[in-house]
Amino acid sequence: LLLVESGGGSVQPGGSLRLSCAASGITLDDYSIGWFRQAPGKEREGISCISSKGTWTNYLYSDRFTISVDNAKNTVYLQMYRLKLEDTAVYYCAVTPYPNMCTARPLGQYDYWGQGTQVTVSS
Repeated sequence: LLLVESGGGSVQPGGSLRLSCAASGITLDDYSIGWFRQAPGKEREGISCISSKGTWTNYLYSDRFTISVDNAKNTVYLQMYRLKLEDTAVYYCAVTPYPNMCTARPLGQYDYWGQGTQVTVSS
């Protein structure tokens, strides 16, 4: 199983980015897939998740971040709009083989993690 995040980079406040999480070795439809982030000196934070059972997004970001999946490409996306300085962090995707977890316990334990992609918002 391999998860590879991409799409991070540097952007000005108010800009947009779309992060990708490409999975290999699994079929995403059988998993919950989550997006998390961790800023320097802060705890890891759950952003959003998706599975065949539904989606969940942290209410703090529901007006700016959107999760989606392309099953044909076995890839999950996190579209981020109106980025703020405080969105600067390393963003990770993670999976667990329990499709119900995304809707039942979206911040539960995920079993496999990608290496992360850096998002830097600065003026």
